[in-house]
Amino acid sequence: MLTWISSEDPADAFPDAAAALEAPNGLLAAGGDLSTPRLIAAYTRGIFPWYEEGQPVLWWSPDPRAVLFPDELKISRSLRRTLKRESFVLSTDTAFEEVVAACAEPRARTVETWITREMSSAYQQLHECGFAHSVEVRKDDHLIGGLYGVAIGLVFFGESMFSRTTDASKVALVALVRKLKQLKYALIDCQVVSAHLQSLGCRTLARDTFLKQLDEHCNPSVRGCWDDTDWQPSDVVSMV
Repeated sequence: MLTWISSEDPADAFPDAAAALEAPNGLLAAGGDLSTPRLIAAYTRGIFPWYEEGQPVLWWSPDPRAVLFPDELKISRSLRRTLKRESFVLSTDTAFEEVVAACAEPRARTVETWITREMSSAYQQLHECGFAHSVEVRKDDHLIGGLYGVAIGLVFFGESMFSRTTDASKVALVALVRKLKQLKYALIDCQVVSAHLQSLGCRTLARDTFLKQLDEHCNPSVRGCWDDTDWQPSDVVSMV
C-alpha cells in the first residue's frame, strides 16, 4: 500500500524503502513537501522525489539501483579525444540555477519535464545550504553542458544533466568524477539504469546493498570542499 505523507509530518516520516512497490518499480510514498530537511532525510534513506507538474510529490526507491563507482568510469576513445582537443572551460558551482534551468528545458522527444518550478526552487535551497552542486561546461563563454545533484557525506546523488553540443554532458560527468575522486567520494547514485549510463560504467546494485553503502558513506555531517577554480580538460583526463 502506498504511504501518504502530510507536509505536517516529521521530515523523516518515510516508510522503509523495502516497502516500495514492484510496479511501478520503487514507488514508495506520496505527498509531503520538498523542504531541505525532508529531502536530506529522503536521500540518506535511498529515496528521491520524481513527479510531474500537477501531481503530489512522489517518492521512489527502485530495486535494483543504478550506481557509478568513480574508479569505474568508462571514457571512450572519442570522448578522450574530445577532452584533449576542445577548448572547454570546466567549473563547479558557478551557475547552479542556470544549469538546473537548462536541465528543465524540453528535450527532443518530449515537451514535458519532471523538474517543476517547485523542484527547481527546492534544489536551489539545497544548493544555498551547501548540499546541491553543479558542474558547468563552457566554450567561448557559452554554457554548453552541465549536470547537478545532491552531495551528502561521500555519496553524490545525480539528478540531471544537459548538453547543447555533442558530448558536453559526458564532459561534465568526467569533470564530476575528477572532483569526487579529489574528495574521496564512494559512489554516484544514478537512480535508474539506462544503456547510456551503462556505456559510461554504471552498474546496478540490489536495493539492500545500495542502502548498506548509504549507511557506510552517507553522513550529512561530512562535507567536502567544493570550492574550485576553473580547470582544463587535459587535467581531467589525467585523473580518470
